[in-house]
Amino acid sequence: MTRQLMRYLLPSVFCLPMSGVGQAIPDQPVITLRTQANLVVVDVVVTDAHQNPVHHLTTNDFTVLEDGRAQTIKVFEEHATGESPSLQTAPKLPSGEFANNGMAPSAGPFNIILLDKLNTPVEVQPYVQDQLLEYLKKPHGSAHTAIFGLATQLRLLQSFTDDPEVLRLVLNGTKASPRASLLMQNPSRGDTTGAADSVSDSAIGNTPAGQAVKAKLEQFAAEMGNHALQLRIRYTLEGLKQLALYLSQIPGRKNLIWFSGSFPVSILPDVNPRNSNPFSFAADYQHEYRETVDLLARSQVAVYPVDARGVIVSHMNDGTERFAGAGIQEQTTLSQQIGDEHGTALRMAEATGGKAYFNTNDLAEAVEKAIDAGSNYYTVAYSPSNRDWKGEFRKIQIKVGAGGLKAAYRRGYFADEPKTAATASNPKPSIAEPAAYDLMQAAMMAGAPGNQGIHFNFSVRPNSTGTETELAEGEESHRALNGPYRRYTVDFLVPTSDVQCDLTEDGYHHCVLGFLTYLYDSDGNLITSRGSSLAAEIPPLLFASVEHDGIRCRQQISVPVKGEFSFRMGVRDLKSGHLGAMELPVSAVSKLPPLSAEAPDSDSPD
Repeated sequence: MTRQLMRYLLPSVFCLPMSGVGQAIPDQPVITLRTQANLVVVDVVVTDAHQNPVHHLTTNDFTVLEDGRAQTIKVFEEHATGESPSLQTAPKLPSGEFANNGMAPSAGPFNIILLDKLNTPVEVQPYVQDQLLEYLKKPHGSAHTAIFGLATQLRLLQSFTDDPEVLRLVLNGTKASPRASLLMQNPSRGDTTGAADSVSDSAIGNTPAGQAVKAKLEQFAAEMGNHALQLRIRYTLEGLKQLALYLSQIPGRKNLIWFSGSFPVSILPDVNPRNSNPFSFAADYQHEYRETVDLLARSQVAVYPVDARGVIVSHMNDGTERFAGAGIQEQTTLSQQIGDEHGTALRMAEATGGKAYFNTNDLAEAVEKAIDAGSNYYTVAYSPSNRDWKGEFRKIQIKVGAGGLKAAYRRGYFADEPKTAATASNPKPSIAEPAAYDLMQAAMMAGAPGNQGIHFNFSVRPNSTGTETELAEGEESHRALNGPYRRYTVDFLVPTSDVQCDLTEDGYHHCVLGFLTYLYDSDGNLITSRGSSLAAEIPPLLFASVEHDGIRCRQQISVPVKGEFSFRMGVRDLKSGHLGAMELPVSAVSKLPPLSAEAPDSDSPD
C-alpha cells in the first residue's frame, strides 16, 4: 500500500491476522527496567537493639556510600505504620468496555504473600494457610495485600485488597488449597538428599556385581533428582522474575513474604555424594539468580523468606520409613542441604533489604514482623557520582546515626547505561526444556498477574444471539473442540502515549504493535488463540488524529457455548518491549446485547 493512500486511512487498517501462538509477536525485545532520572532509590529499614523500628531520623543521620565513595542524598522520605496508601479506581466504563489499569495501587508499602507450592511439601501447606488465617484475625489497619501462588507457573490468587474477609475467602477456597509438587521426589514430606536415594543391600544383594548395579542405580536416581531440581530452580526464578516485573509497575516499596518448604536456588555445588558432577547445574544458575535479585531490588521489592517447615529437628529417629537406616552421612548431607537452602534465602533477603525467618512454628508472628518492618522505613535516593556506566556491580553501604542502630537495605545494583538500562535476558535452557523463557507468553498465561506496562482499553461484545459450527477465521485451536460456538468481537484501543512511534526523517511516525486474545477453560487450559500485528507509518497530518483517538485493532474470536471460559487480552509494543495484559471471564460479557448484523467478520477498523 502506498504512502499516498495511507494518508487517508487509520492505522487500524494494518491490524493483520497472524497464526501460531509462539509466533504471534515476533522479534520480541527483552523487557527493560529503567532507573528514574538517573537516581538510585534505596528503601532503608532502621531498627534498634530490640528490633523495633526507629522513627524521626533526618537526612543528617544517613551516610550513603557507593563503592566506598560518599554520595549526596537527593530525596529523603520517612514512611511509618498508619499511612494509608490508596488504590486508584479507574473511571466507570460503559457496559462491555474494560481497561487493564483498574484498581492500580498508587503508593506503598504493599504486601505480597507468595504461597510456594512448587517447593513446599503438601503436608506442610495446610499449616501455612492456618497460620495466615490466624494472622488475619487481628486488626491490621489498611495494609494492602495480594496473594500469589507458585507451581510450575505464577498465578495471581487475589489482587491487592485491604479487606481481610476477602483474603480469608481466598485462603479457604480452592485456589489456595494444598497441591502436591510435581517436581519434588517426595511431594508429601519433601526432598531429602541421601536417604531417599539409597538402594538397600537386601534388595539387590551384597555382592560385587550387586554393588556395581546399586551404584549405577543410585547414580541414576541422583541424576533424576538433579534434573527435577533444575526444573524447580528454573520455575522458581521465572516466577520471581515475573513477579518483580509485575510489581515494578506499582510505585513505592513492596514486601514479598515468600512461604516455601525449601529454597532450591542454591548457587553452591550439589551436596549429594552420589552425584558424580556436583557442579552440574549450580554454575548455570548463578547469573540467573543474581539477575533475579537485581530485578527485585530495582523494583523496590524486599523479600522476606519464611520457611514453611517451621522448626526443623533431627529426623534420624522419627520412626518413618523415609529415614529408616539413615546414617551419619545421610543426616550430615540433609543438614548441609537445609543450610544451603537457608543460605540462599538469607542472601536474597539481605540483597533486597528484607529478612528471612527460619526455625519458627509461629508463622503468623513471622508475617506480622515482616509486614511491620516493611511498613516502617526511609526512602533515600542519590544520583551516582560515578557516571561511567559499564554494567558493573556497585556496592551500596548506608550508615545510620549513632551506634546500636541496624539498617536493612538493598546492597547494590548493576550500573547499566540509563538509556538502555538493565535487561532481563532469557534463562539458560535446562536439559529437558530447550525453549527460551518468553515474557509475553508468561504474561498471557491463565491466572497470571495483569500487566500495565502498556495501558489499553478494550470492548468485548457477542456478535449475535445465534451460534456457529466453525471457529472464526484466523482463530487457532489448541484442543479438540466441538461446536456450537458463539462469536465475539474484541476491539482494542491503545493510547499513543504508551507506544513508541519513531519519527522518520520525512515526518512519518512508525509504530509496531502486537495484539493477542487467548481463550482459557476453567482449568487454565489454552483452548484457542488469536494473534494480530499492526505496522503503521502514520503521516504527519493524520498523527494528530491518532494521538486524540488512539490506535485501534479489531479481532473476532469464537467461544464454545458449553463450559466456563475466560479471555486473556494482551498488547505489546515491539519497539520498546513494553506490554500490557488483562483477564476477563466470558460470563462478564456473554449476556450483553449483540452487535449489529453488519459487524465485520474479520480483523478490520471500526
